[in-house]
Amino acid sequence: MDPDTTGSTTGGTTGSSGPHTVFMPGDDRLPDRRMGAVTPKQMVWAHESLAGLTQATIMMVDDEQLNIEMTEAFLEDAGYRHFVSTTKAEEAVELMRSKRPSLLLLDLSMPKVNGMQILDIMRNDAALRHVPVIVLTVTHDPQVKLQALSLGAMEFLSKPVDPSELALRIRNTLAATVYRDYLAQHDPLTALPNKVRYKDAVKATLARPPKRRHKGALIHIGVDQLASVNDAMGRAVGDQLMQRISKRLASCVEAEGAAAAGNGQDKPTLYRFDGDEFAVLLPRLEDVETTAGFINRLLDAASTSFNRGGTREIFVTCSIGVAVFPDDGCEIDMLVTNAGLAMRHAKSSGRHTYEFFSEELNEKAVRTLTRGADLRMAFTRNQVELLYQPRVHTATGRLTGAQAIVRWAHPSGEVFDGDAVLDMAATAEMSMTLIEWMLQHLRDQTKAWRADALRLPRVGVTVCLDQLSLAQVCEILRKGIRAGLQPQSLAVEFRGGADIEPTAQDIESFAGLKKMGLHFVLDQFGGPGSSLLQLGRLPIDEIKIHPLFFQSGAGRDKAPLAAATVAMAHSMGLRSIATGIDDARQLAWLQAQHCDEYQGPLIGSAVDAEKFARKWMTVQGPASSAAPLSGLPGKR
Repeated sequence: MDPDTTGSTTGGTTGSSGPHTVFMPGDDRLPDRRMGAVTPKQMVWAHESLAGLTQATIMMVDDEQLNIEMTEAFLEDAGYRHFVSTTKAEEAVELMRSKRPSLLLLDLSMPKVNGMQILDIMRNDAALRHVPVIVLTVTHDPQVKLQALSLGAMEFLSKPVDPSELALRIRNTLAATVYRDYLAQHDPLTALPNKVRYKDAVKATLARPPKRRHKGALIHIGVDQLASVNDAMGRAVGDQLMQRISKRLASCVEAEGAAAAGNGQDKPTLYRFDGDEFAVLLPRLEDVETTAGFINRLLDAASTSFNRGGTREIFVTCSIGVAVFPDDGCEIDMLVTNAGLAMRHAKSSGRHTYEFFSEELNEKAVRTLTRGADLRMAFTRNQVELLYQPRVHTATGRLTGAQAIVRWAHPSGEVFDGDAVLDMAATAEMSMTLIEWMLQHLRDQTKAWRADALRLPRVGVTVCLDQLSLAQVCEILRKGIRAGLQPQSLAVEFRGGADIEPTAQDIESFAGLKKMGLHFVLDQFGGPGSSLLQLGRLPIDEIKIHPLFFQSGAGRDKAPLAAATVAMAHSMGLRSIATGIDDARQLAWLQAQHCDEYQGPLIGSAVDAEKFARKWMTVQGPASSAAPLSGLPGKR
């Protein structure tokens, strides 16, 4: 009860003593016209979630029962049906914890426990600190008001309160709270429920009673190469792309839900995480075949093309990972981790595909994580060395260049080299570290060869554009050149980056590097992760044709494709380099097609700098095993 004892009672009665009541005299009821202006059920809200404001639970703490009764009657007239109250302030906090009100109307001056103490308890309680509070009190002291607001109160109204003002304050406070909660649980870009809602839904599904439990699945969907789209076209284009994909996925999930048997709780639901990832909760999984069909439809839905400025069509795909419960776990964190792991494995497998989680995947992830950490230390422990694989002229067998290959001798006795090391360094940070290390060693080695008056080959260093931007590559190369690396002795072999879009600044930077003498090679051309469009986007001098073109085995004869690739390279003024050549008949076929160079087991394996110099840089004769024979690639 507030200390001021002068005032009037409700309904126009007056007296020399008695507490101030909530409402002004004669205003405990509003005319229908004014009530309609503040009644939530009469309003048109900006968002459909606001339509449920009348279902909000409003709680009042006041030591005067009359105030509580008057407020309850008024709120009922205003359309609010859920009201909780107490005149015992000492019981208020426990009542809030059990009832979880949407709004608290709080008196400040009460015996035993006052309103300030309740506010302070709420502020330090994770479950209550976000409950909005409107303070109703007789005091006009500005310091009291500031203290209440500092403790978390959202509104401060002095008694007696104008009923229409109270109704508006309640409505606005609830609306603000609903909007705040909406933002906290929805992705602002797509309006889909976010990761918070996703985890809540998964927890609820896993907590179902045994009789209602079924096998289900978490389906994580990652958009391929979104970062490349953002880098090349700007974040605004990337956002538009995500909005389009979200609509297509939502339509697919809605159609699946409409066809699903059972109650509404078994229908799949779509969520959006930050970045390039979506997720679908499938509470009920009938069988793997049915789920696989749904996943294929999700793959199709997320695959979309868009036109950049009306001139270029760009196609975007997604990769999907699936974790099935309870097979792959019964705890939410484990399931989410497993679904994400399967999705990342699908991305690394070539994209636009899906993977189900397995123990093998988990073991591989743990092994990769451990190896990645070990690789970071290997550079400082001299466990890594640079080998050189020769590249020779197809017609003469003479050395034309080399490819730098990293070999890592792990303390366990395992040895990793080439692509295995590149895969372990498949992050932007580690990729930069690896390239910088290779350039540093190549700089030192070329100085040593020059000091011995040896003819220097051009050495290729592999750069993965799936981890690094063109701007980062340019900066690494400039840094190496400033440190003493001779650009004439370096070939940069681009791998991946099929969707990369160079900016005007990128093109200018690469033009400057080419003038210095650097060569640029498109590696693994024709294989996964490469694109014909790269020949027009990147400053390419040579193409290395993927080994798949020359492998024998089941399937269509790839010789016509290989021949067309060599001819195309020549028509564009590019040198062609065949890779993975291990057969003399393959070499004869390359000679007949006038392919410029080749590398592979037929010449020999990669060796250290000393052996390479002894075999290839002092004796420039033809490779002994390179006798030309007739035939087609891969045929013996």
